[in-house]
Amino acid sequence: MIPLCSPQQARTPTALALGSFDGLHAGHRRVIDAITTDPAGGHPTVVSFWPHPREVLHGEPRLRLDLPDEKLHLLEPLGIEQLVLVPFTKQLAQLSAADFVDQVLLATLQARHIAVGANFRFGRGREGDTNTLARLASAAGVKVSVVPILEDEEGRMSSSRIRAALSAGDLHRAATLLGRAYRFQGEVVRGRGLGRGLGWPTANLQVDGRKFLPGLGVYAAWAWVDGHGTRLPAVMNLGPQPTVDPGSPSAVEVHLLDLEMELVGRWIRVEPVQRLRGQERFSGLKELSAQIGRDADAARETLNTQEG
Repeated sequence: MIPLCSPQQARTPTALALGSFDGLHAGHRRVIDAITTDPAGGHPTVVSFWPHPREVLHGEPRLRLDLPDEKLHLLEPLGIEQLVLVPFTKQLAQLSAADFVDQVLLATLQARHIAVGANFRFGRGREGDTNTLARLASAAGVKVSVVPILEDEEGRMSSSRIRAALSAGDLHRAATLLGRAYRFQGEVVRGRGLGRGLGWPTANLQVDGRKFLPGLGVYAAWAWVDGHGTRLPAVMNLGPQPTVDPGSPSAVEVHLLDLEMELVGRWIRVEPVQRLRGQERFSGLKELSAQIGRDADAARETLNTQEG
C-alpha cells in the first residue's frame, strides 16, 4: 500500500497532481495521468489539503466521498507512489500564491512536474490561478500541465454530481460517475439488541463522521467482514428508528442475510447496491418485523440478480 504522509515526510523530488480529488472520478484521473505518464524525474504524487479549506476558513463541514486512507488503494493502481496531505491552517491560508509555490511545492516537495485542473485556484484569497502557477513554476524550470475540465452530455464532471446521486439513493448513477462502486466502512459497536429481539440481528456501524453517506432508507448491499474475504449479501438501514425510537439519531445498521455471527469490535465494509424504500414508521414491532422480512426478500432478489 502506498504511504500517506506529510509534505516533510514525502519522497522527493516529486511529480505532483494537486487538488482535492474527492471521488477520483474520470476528470481527476486525467489530471493524475498527466504526471504518471510524464513524471519528469519525480515520484508520482497526489497532493491535497486536509482539512478542506472551507472548513477552516468558513466553518463549513465538508463530508468526503473518499477519506484519505480510502484513497490509498485507489491511487496505487493509477501509478501514484504517495499521497501527501498538506495541513490546511489559517496561517497557510495567508501565504501568497508565490510563497505557496516557493515554500511548499518547490522547497519542500521539490516538484519537477505539477498537474492541476483548469479551475485550480490557490494562495491568499484564491489570488492564484493556473496562469499564475505556470508563470511561477516555469521560472524555476518546473513543468506545469493544466488539464481541461472533463464534460459529458450532462455537463461538467464533478464530485457534487456524485453526491447528488448518492443523496437520491441512486447507487447505479453514482457508480457510473465514480467509475467504481461506492463503499464505506465502520466498526461494529454494541447496540441495544432491538433487532435481535425482533429476530433480525443487526450490526451497528460506527462510521467516520467525515464520510459522505447515501440518502436515508433501506438498501440491498454487499458486505465484507474485516474488509476482505467473501462478500456477503445484506440489507442495510440508514437513518433513525422511527418505529422503536423516533428520537434516535441517524444510524447505520447492517443485517447479514441468512448468516449469524458475532461482529462487535470487527469492521464491516459496505457496498450499497440498490435503495429498496425510504424510511417509514410502522404501527408496532410486529408490523416492523414483517416489513424487515419483506426487505430481506427484496434484497436477496436484487443481489441474486446482480450476481447472476
